[in-house]
Amino acid sequence: MSFLKGFFSRGGEAGELLQFLWEAKLWFLIPLVAVLLVFGLLLIFAQATGVAPFIYTLF
Repeated sequence: MSFLKGFFSRGGEAGELLQFLWEAKLWFLIPLVAVLLVFGLLLIFAQATGVAPFIYTLF
């Protein structure tokens, strides 16, 4: 449980959102939010590097 507290304290807005979902007992939304965050990070990573052509073939 201390891992989750450490993650929430360093996570910024994403950590606050996950903490809110956890405290409001909306656990079923946590995987959805996590997937959206991963896709957002993937898009940012694709724009910053030369990996974009390889990522676009996945979609």
